[in-house]
Amino acid sequence: MHAVPPRPSLITHSADFLREALLAGEWTDVLPSERALCTRLRISRPTLRAVLAQLEREGVVSVVENKKRRILATSMKQPGRARSSVIALLSPVPQQAMPPFVLFWVDALRELLAEAGHQLEVHASAHCFVAKPAGGLKKLTQRVQAAAWVLFRSTPVMQRWFVDQSLPVVIAGSCGEDIDLPSVDLDYRATCRHAAVMLRQKGHKQIALLLPDAAHGGDVESEIGYREALGNADANIIRHHEQAEQVVEQLEMVLRHKPTATAFLVARSIHTLTVITHLLRRGHQLPRDFAVVSRDDDAFLDHVVPRVTRYSADAAKFAKRLSKLVLELAQTGRTSTKPVRLMPDLRRGETA
Repeated sequence: MHAVPPRPSLITHSADFLREALLAGEWTDVLPSERALCTRLRISRPTLRAVLAQLEREGVVSVVENKKRRILATSMKQPGRARSSVIALLSPVPQQAMPPFVLFWVDALRELLAEAGHQLEVHASAHCFVAKPAGGLKKLTQRVQAAAWVLFRSTPVMQRWFVDQSLPVVIAGSCGEDIDLPSVDLDYRATCRHAAVMLRQKGHKQIALLLPDAAHGGDVESEIGYREALGNADANIIRHHEQAEQVVEQLEMVLRHKPTATAFLVARSIHTLTVITHLLRRGHQLPRDFAVVSRDDDAFLDHVVPRVTRYSADAAKFAKRLSKLVLELAQTGRTSTKPVRLMPDLRRGETA
């Protein structure tokens, strides 16, 4: 578990001040003008408007009507600092085993949450990622009183449990079918559709997609995008258990099959490395004999030769969009469930 001391932001501090002033009866029917509030709180107008927007979401004040904001006394709540300041991130692996891209956005998320007065705790629990996770999830959520949960590499069964328990949760990834939760993910569907079309335009008629068999939401979306580009008749999905030996075994089966795939679109950068090194070990040249495209990017791919063609995303942007949903949920109890999808950029290399 990793945590940092909470540091209240100016917005959080100012919102607490206004709540306390309202509870004390300093104003009754309407708030003073924005200029008067800026002077009283000694903050800028953009900061004040962020504070008022937060109080609007909480139902403390109304939206602007005729240049005035009404005080909704019946909706007043106790100051927000009485709530838990903990945001809990649930992962199947500890931080040291996370891919570099994930480590980057977790660190960025921790800093963004700290600026808003929250602390991020990372909980790695394999017991919560089994076929029947209810027992492990119940014990964990009873022990950790979090203002909101963030689920990384979660399964649809886990997501459904949080829905059934009405716990505040944001998915760092994609939701399962018919599960309506706030989520932030890369647009794997568009990425794999783009990659398959690109490979087809380069003359490849047999294109294989390598996917882990864990069926995470992003991998499901990857298959959908791939099939949209090629059609079901040309689909060649290779599933594996995420072990290098199994990737090689599945790859050998594909290479023995006629007609042989001439291009590989690979989910997970670490498995891209396995595919490339195995093909080179067999004496093949890239991209003369085979093309390889990585759906994901990680820093270690910068040290692979030939340079790997892959799709690269901005971890800081991912963390920013994720923190926005998490903070809104933690502070107001509700947030938009419209999926947030970020499109990675194609980094052209020498493998395709």
